[in-house]
Amino acid sequence: DALRDLEGLPGVVAALVVVPYYTRPSPSGIVEHYRVAAEESPVPVVAYNIPYRTGRGLGASELLEIAAMANIVGVKQSVAALDVDTLEVLRVAPPEFHVFSGDDAFIVPTILMGGHGAIAAAAHVCTPMFVEMIEAALACRVDRSRELAEALLPVVAAGMAEPNPAGWKGALHRLREIATPNLRAPMTNASSATTDRLLAAIDDANRLRTSRIRSAGAR
Repeated sequence: DALRDLEGLPGVVAALVVVPYYTRPSPSGIVEHYRVAAEESPVPVVAYNIPYRTGRGLGASELLEIAAMANIVGVKQSVAALDVDTLEVLRVAPPEFHVFSGDDAFIVPTILMGGHGAIAAAAHVCTPMFVEMIEAALACRVDRSRELAEALLPVVAAGMAEPNPAGWKGALHRLREIATPNLRAPMTNASSATTDRLLAAIDDANRLRTSRIRSAGAR
């Protein structure tokens, strides 16, 4: 019913559908879940594979089965690694099936191995740097994408020090980008220490970018 409710909503271009959690279904049950979601959804479906939150993950065989389904256009792959299953999907999946990095530390290697981009919590901050990094990786400008990934890694690490999205909301509130840092229970707001560390990492990354822009302009 929730998917059907998306019909006609302005601005909705796809639905991110997580692997079923708590019930710990079998691999075939997860594949069937996506088959039904694809049939019921009025918009394209992106699977969300995040086993450390759901207790169940999708291996390469299940992902490739899902990739062949009509109306499923990609996966947000959040397995805390660029693992063999992800590499196999990147190797074999049809070109119209998009693999997006869901682990912000692995965006560049995922793209360089054939991924299409990212669905990144960290990109709520330092957004121009993330955009430039992804564009550089997609264009196979390896040195520049690596340089940006290295500059942004402390931001990613600081923002993920407490359960997502607490750190990002805390920083965005301090930066006056959003009205409140509050999360719905049972989640709790980021500590001041985490927010301070994240803001310091953001400042460092922005200084690196500004310094590079000035250096390029002086040439």
